Order: sequence, then C-alpha cells, then structure tokens
Amino acid sequence: MNEHLAYVRRQQAERVMQALRKNRMQPYYAATAAEVAPLVKSLVPQGACVAMGGSMTLAECGVESLLRGGDYRLLDRYAPGLSREEGERIMREAFFCDWYFSSTNAVTEAGELYNVDGNANRVAALAYGPANVCIVAGINKIVPDLAAAQRRVKETAAPANTHRLGCATPCAKTGKCENCTGPGRICCTTLVLQQQRAENRIKVILVGEELGY
Repeated sequence: MNEHLAYVRRQQAERVMQALRKNRMQPYYAATAAEVAPLVKSLVPQGACVAMGGSMTLAECGVESLLRGGDYRLLDRYAPGLSREEGERIMREAFFCDWYFSSTNAVTEAGELYNVDGNANRVAALAYGPANVCIVAGINKIVPDLAAAQRRVKETAAPANTHRLGCATPCAKTGKCENCTGPGRICCTTLVLQQQRAENRIKVILVGEELGY
C-alpha cells in the first residue's frame, strides 16, 4: 500500500479508536488483514470456547481459519451435516461462549457500531451474553454517522449479502434496497452499540484495508 494512503487510513482509524475508548470499548489497529489473526491469537487463550457470526471479513483476514484450527472449542453453526435444529441450538449456546467474533455493518466516527440482522442471533450476542465480543472491521466500514451507516446497509451490505447467500429478495436482483417485506428479508433487527456498561467487553479491531461488505 502507498505509504501516504496508509498514513491517512491510520489517522482515520486513530480518531475512531479514540471515540470507541470514550464509549468504553477496547480498540486495536491492524494495518493489514494479515496482522489480524496473529492479534486475535494473542488475545484469546487456548482452549477458550468461541463462536462467530456469519462474516466475509472473518474469512478474508484468517480469523475463521484460526478459530477452526484446533486451539479453541468452536461452537460451529456452519459445521457440515448439521440439521436446522442443531444449528439453532448452537446459535443459542453461543450466548455462553468466552469469545464471540463478528464484523459490523458500520462503525461511526462517534464510536458507534451499527448492525442489522435477519435471524437476530448475531445482534443478540453482540448486545449481551458472551463474556467477550471481538469485532473486526475494515477501513471501508467507517462512516460519518448513523444515517450514513443506515445508507451503507441499504446500498452495499444487504444487497451484497443477499446476492452471496442466494436470498430471494429484490435487492439480490437490483443491487439496492427495495424495502421488501418478504420472508427472505435479512434486514429485520437493528442494533446500535453505543456507550457500554461492561467496559472493554467489546473489542474492535480496525483494519487499514477494505474487508467484507
């Protein structure tokens, strides 16, 4: 990466990290995606019970592979051969894990995390349950405010994810939000994480590269 662009991205991340600290969240910075998995490994003790929400970011930066590597007890809702009932049981068990991993749909310059879910298992775990929550977000997820976060979901994150998942929603076809009401809708529950009562329960790793949607 060009050193000047890297500098600008680091300064942008530093401002957001300062806001996250004010909101009682613990921020970290990784200049590249390759630095994320080693950072996670330094934070999470071997043998910890871990779980994760669906995330292209976690796959792209190697965290998904790390969690499946054998050093942790992974509650894996994506394990092959699971029935629907087994998958739902694992999603509920995730509320009791030691570390829950996810990305975020957007992080505002005021240090707020904005997330929209279909099943709501991910936003539920972010809000309460797991002892530690670790959010990994590329620099592309930083937005000025909550209004921009909402636009980001409607214009980018939701259409990209419905297309990836093969959802039968209008946005999967048109590439933009159509305010659908069908059963395949993935924008059902919205969560805004602002100042936290449990200080540093939420860790946020900001990455100086674009990751996920």
